[in-house]
Amino acid sequence: MLTLFTPSSSHSSTIRFLNTKPKSHFPRSSISSTFYASNPSSNLSFLHQKRFLHQKIGIKKKITASALSNFGFGGFENAQSVIEAVSVLTAIIVVHESGHFLAAYLQGIHVSKFAVGFGPILAKFNANNVEYSLRAFPLGGFVGFPDNDPDSDIPVDDKNLLKNRPILDRVLVISAGVIANIVFAFVIIFAQIVFVGMPVQEYFPGVVVPEVRPFSAASRDGLLAGDVILSVDDIELPKAVPNSVSRVVDVIKKKAKSTVLFKVDRGGKDFLIKVTPDQNLDGSGRIGVQLAPNVKILKEKPKDVLEAFAFTGREFWGLTSNVLDSLKQTFLNFSQTASKVSGPVAIIAVGAEVAKSNVDGLYQFAAILNLNLAVINLLPLPALDGGSLALILVEAIRGGRKLPLEVEQGIMSSGITLVFVLGLFLIIRDTLNLDFIKDLL
Repeated sequence: MLTLFTPSSSHSSTIRFLNTKPKSHFPRSSISSTFYASNPSSNLSFLHQKRFLHQKIGIKKKITASALSNFGFGGFENAQSVIEAVSVLTAIIVVHESGHFLAAYLQGIHVSKFAVGFGPILAKFNANNVEYSLRAFPLGGFVGFPDNDPDSDIPVDDKNLLKNRPILDRVLVISAGVIANIVFAFVIIFAQIVFVGMPVQEYFPGVVVPEVRPFSAASRDGLLAGDVILSVDDIELPKAVPNSVSRVVDVIKKKAKSTVLFKVDRGGKDFLIKVTPDQNLDGSGRIGVQLAPNVKILKEKPKDVLEAFAFTGREFWGLTSNVLDSLKQTFLNFSQTASKVSGPVAIIAVGAEVAKSNVDGLYQFAAILNLNLAVINLLPLPALDGGSLALILVEAIRGGRKLPLEVEQGIMSSGITLVFVLGLFLIIRDTLNLDFIKDLL
């Protein structure tokens, strides 16, 4: 079961065996995944000259509301970009669950269900004794097993039930979702480098304004899409400074309902424009623009297959390192970062912004989400693949004796309950943070 949440700085999976017939829409036994991801936008960094995407010296392009307080989740206003973002998430769900499914199927382990989404079934078909379904709530997916299904006609001592398989067989099935996402991330990066090319950039002074929201403070006071901000309140923005965007954002956030003086380059001429930021609910300022580093991005394709693999390998390990570092900072400073945890609504909003700004960015967006899913799922927590692996480790330490079924049920059920409560909270909060919802309120 794959559900979608993301700590802003980023997936998880569980294996559940239930004795009694549940009233929910989940199978009696399933491998499920919960999607936590480091804020994808915070990992989307551009190249500096010949440097790869992952290298920290590149300017990071922040697109979420937490990163651009003056912009917010505006991606839902473009239907095509939203569809593209949803397609990326759906592909990640399918790949993750396919990993679990294939690892079981190829070992001859009985599988009863393969679902994309949770809750009531919208569409389904059956093939080879497996029910494939599309469900109402697109928050993830799951692979179901008939291990403790009272409606199953498979004997409880059948050696091909997952619960009756040796430890190594079960470890392979549980970890296969993570492996599938890691492989998928590598393939995505390779495809980007081969078909699109390796992005190479050249810096120029200032910060670009790619978009100005209608009826925003920026629109009201005269900023236009395409303007290049050269200074803000007399703070110059030279081309070599990697945090120019965040410097502009910080000034705006601190000056709600106060005048901010922008020096902008418009069509080769300099103008001074005074903007009065509107005030967010938290008291910070926003002017309703999208900001980006002032760079020219070129695409350099590899000369041969070996160079393509070399570029891919370096980019893959670099992105993995960034994801690990981002998650480390999230957990080490959780009291400061908890408010930045985002759910599926925010993930789609970020993906839509990436797609709207630069379709090529979807490659890196998808790769980062896959790596986040892989890393988070390995944490030894209930409702995660790592939690299931931890239970198997306990079983191995106990000489092959499993914990009582009631104990396993309690551990996993509590984790799943927490995940769905958190998910509901994040969906509501992130929906209220969408720009068009804010406008309605």
